[in-house]
Amino acid sequence: MISRVLERLLLGFVRLYCGVQAKCPVANQTGPCVYVVNHTSHLDVVLLLCALPAPLRDRTRPVADADYWTSGFLRRYLIHSIFRGVLLERDRSGFNPLEPVADALGRGDSLILFPEGTRGPGELLLPLKPGIYYIARRSPQVDIVPLWIDNAYRILPKGSTIPVPLLCSVHFGTPLRWKPGQQEENFLAEVRAALESLQPK
Repeated sequence: MISRVLERLLLGFVRLYCGVQAKCPVANQTGPCVYVVNHTSHLDVVLLLCALPAPLRDRTRPVADADYWTSGFLRRYLIHSIFRGVLLERDRSGFNPLEPVADALGRGDSLILFPEGTRGPGELLLPLKPGIYYIARRSPQVDIVPLWIDNAYRILPKGSTIPVPLLCSVHFGTPLRWKPGQQEENFLAEVRAALESLQPK
C-alpha cells in the first residue's frame, strides 16, 4: 500500500536526520501496552516509532485529539493512513471518550499516550491529565511503559515548521501497572516520577 511505503520513507528520513537512538528498548514486550511519553514536539510520535523494533511498531498507534487531527486533508491522511491513530472525541454527548482506547487495547494494539495533554517546554513536565489513570484502572493487566524523548523540542520546537538536524534519544523505563485500590493522585505521581527518572542529567 502507498501509505505503508510513505510511512517507511518518513521513518527512514527521520532516523537519518535525527540519528534516533533507543536507550534500553523494550524488545520483549509481547502483549499490548501503553507508552506514556513526555510531549514537546510534533515529531514525538515519529521519533518513538523510529525507536521501536518493527514487530512492536507495526501494532503501535498514537492516541490523538480528533478536533486537531481531522481539520485538514493532510492531518486526516497522516493520522488515519500513516499513523493509524486512535482519535478521542471530547464533545459527543453520552459517549466515553476513552472507549476507543479500551477497544484498541482489547484488539491487541499498543498505544502512545502523552499524559500532559499538550506540548510542554522541553525540560520540565507539565501537570499530568487523569486520562492515563482511568485507562490503567480499566485495563489493569496492561503494562504502562514510561518513555522520555530527549531533544525533540530543539529539533522541532513548538511554533516551528522546519526541523533542525540534531541527535535525539528515546529512553525506555520499567513498565508499571495500576494497583487495586490505588487512587488517582498516587498513580499520577508514580507515572510522573517514572518519567522524570528517565530524563538525561
